[in-house]
Amino acid sequence: MTDHHDPLASALDSETLETAELRAKVFRLEQSLLKQGDVAKRLADERALTKMLRREIDALAGFTERQGPPEWMASPSGTMAHRGTPWLLLSDLHLDEVVFADQMNGMNAYDRDIARMRLDNVRNGFVDVWKDYHQGVTYDGVVVALGGDIFSGDIHEELKETNDDTLLGSVDYWIDPLAEVIAQAHDAFGNVHVPVVPGNHGRTTRKPRAKFRARSNFDWFIGAQLARIFAKNDRITFQVSESADTLVDNYGRKTMLTHGDQASGGAGIGGIWPPLMRLDARKRQRQEAVQQGYELMVMGHWHTLTFGPSWIVNGSLKGYDEYAFTSNFSFEEPQQASWLMTPEHGKTFTAPIFCQDREAEGW
Repeated sequence: MTDHHDPLASALDSETLETAELRAKVFRLEQSLLKQGDVAKRLADERALTKMLRREIDALAGFTERQGPPEWMASPSGTMAHRGTPWLLLSDLHLDEVVFADQMNGMNAYDRDIARMRLDNVRNGFVDVWKDYHQGVTYDGVVVALGGDIFSGDIHEELKETNDDTLLGSVDYWIDPLAEVIAQAHDAFGNVHVPVVPGNHGRTTRKPRAKFRARSNFDWFIGAQLARIFAKNDRITFQVSESADTLVDNYGRKTMLTHGDQASGGAGIGGIWPPLMRLDARKRQRQEAVQQGYELMVMGHWHTLTFGPSWIVNGSLKGYDEYAFTSNFSFEEPQQASWLMTPEHGKTFTAPIFCQDREAEGW
């Protein structure tokens, strides 16, 4: 009997086999994609969980940036007494930098021991000025602002060669003396608020950066660690900024805290005034465009204590150094800015806190 071959049946059988193979391949791809999707979902869930845990840990540690001031800063109590908030600006401390007196004709000296004495003089002087020298004002609390350049850092080779310690070693040593400033202010005045912005010397990058400007700076880190130390004390609050600037609301009057390195110039006959006027104008325009205007701008960086009409520029704890000497800058004694904020007038009394004692420092 002859076997008749059906070409159509053979073609159908072949197509069925190819289709089955394709279906199997599609199935395997679908399973693979599902598995990849599961992995991606797990990774996304883990990232979300990590972010949530970090926020909760930050909140427990007490160093996340607040959206507003603590309650005591918002408005004074309803008494007839004159009320106010003393401010102390700690900036440009340049801790552990060494300044050699013989390299600048004996105009100044600075090292770890001298810095410790000067910082003690600042914390004691701040209390003395507002407790003993000014009378008739009831204080709701105080603000101790950290305005950057707490350390000189390693951004220049000559600093790495001459600093008293490595940057990490400096942070380890100075965390306790800085905490003592806050603790003494708490003992003397009760409520303490500590806003923190980064400077330019504490950065961990060779060049200044815009993204993660704060978190790549040891000024941010020291603020975070101080906040952790005082996390259980609800009368000591922190505002550790995630940006180069932060707004501090005191009696409904906004103060813009920044470091001051965003301004450039200052070498002409007008000195620092033209660049600061430009910086102030640009920041005000930026802030007012989003309904976040301010009355007072406070900064460091320039090492020239100036109480201007709408800004305050801090001096420095380090004082005159070799760079200032060779650049022929004006001489200024080591000092830090302090002033009183009141509900009626904002910035009123101003008081430099002088901190140098040459005899005690031994140079």
